[in-house]
Amino acid sequence: MADTLVRYFAAAAEAAGSEQETLDAPATAGELRALLVERYGDAMARVLASGSFLIDGVVSRDPATPIGRAVDVLPPFAGG
Repeated sequence: MADTLVRYFAAAAEAAGSEQETLDAPATAGELRALLVERYGDAMARVLASGSFLIDGVVSRDPATPIGRAVDVLPPFAGG
């Protein structure tokens, strides 16, 4: 594991109670998802159920994606 900057946006920031933190993040997006749900509970689970990660600038919903130096936690976005 390595230090990873995790930034939270909108509902994800609300669930985490913070806009960013540095974590000794797990190796994959799936492991990070599990860590965040364990840490922040149902509110984060709801965000991650339909949200996504932006890992080093690339959007991913694949749990096998390796974690990089920066991860943005993106809630689902409404649009028209």
